[in-house]
Amino acid sequence: MSFDYSLGEIAEYLSAELRGNPEVRITGLNTLQSAGPGELAFLANAKYQSQLQDCQAQAVLLVAAQADGYAGDCLVLDNPYLGYARLTAWFATEPKPQISIHPSAVIHPTAVIADEVSIGPNVVVEADAVIGRGSCLEANSFVGARTRIGERCRIGSNVSIYHDVIMGTQVRIHSGSVIGADGFGFAPDGQGGWQKIHQLGGVSIGNNVEIGACTTVDRGALEDTRIGNGVIIDNHVQIAHNVVIGDNTALAAYSGIAGSAVLGRNCILGGDACVVGHVTLCDNVMLTARTLVTKNITEPGSYSSGTTPLMKTAAWRKNSARIGQLDDMAKRLKTIEKKDNN
Repeated sequence: MSFDYSLGEIAEYLSAELRGNPEVRITGLNTLQSAGPGELAFLANAKYQSQLQDCQAQAVLLVAAQADGYAGDCLVLDNPYLGYARLTAWFATEPKPQISIHPSAVIHPTAVIADEVSIGPNVVVEADAVIGRGSCLEANSFVGARTRIGERCRIGSNVSIYHDVIMGTQVRIHSGSVIGADGFGFAPDGQGGWQKIHQLGGVSIGNNVEIGACTTVDRGALEDTRIGNGVIIDNHVQIAHNVVIGDNTALAAYSGIAGSAVLGRNCILGGDACVVGHVTLCDNVMLTARTLVTKNITEPGSYSSGTTPLMKTAAWRKNSARIGQLDDMAKRLKTIEKKDNN
């Protein structure tokens, strides 16, 4: 697959200031270090600025302060990384789905399939499900009874969406994910065993949500598990029953959210961060990697734990550094104690 755009076209699309030849052709994107003729690079992190001097890219996305010292063609904008992110849509190589229903698909007669839908091989759509206009169900995916998939959604291969799941428009779910499986609900039966609690709620997913590969979102015990608009979820994330995730929150890989926890809007969870059940995080909270949250967080900011109890990240860094000094401190304390005893 080949691409060919003029630098002028790209500048107009990004609303960027063009410094250079608008007729220069761009055929690909690459890093500052690896880009060559015909490729557009970007500088978004100041620590890579030293690579700019020897960069062989055809053109570079820069902020104004960096562009002033650059002799080559460039596009000047306030946020080069965002510009690069927007431009990747022009160079995407993912095949576009064909508008068709594969003959091996099994679709219940009461299911409603809108126009311009793509349904791949071995897909199963159960009774009273609704698939919105322009959506795509890739091979071997499953859509349970009464589930409603909005317009322009893309469901990857081997995704299982259970019954009574409701999702908005432009939702993307990657391969191997499971949406709407039973929450982990069991009551002790008093005889050493467990009584299953049937999960009577569903899952509600907003608009413009992306869910990574092999992630699980459990259905609610009574009310729905709810994922807000603009939420982005990485691979291998566990979201338990009745969790609520606010708009535009981001969860990195291996995050785990236990039952009935509530995450506010614009939160960020680093890799392997965990939130215990029935805990609430306010808006604009960031958890660094492997942080464990066991109590409510009511003040926005960055938090960490691991070798310490949960605390603000700045304090955690100081305490973590001191933990590495404990052995030396213990030896010095013993020396002082010996002197005092003498």
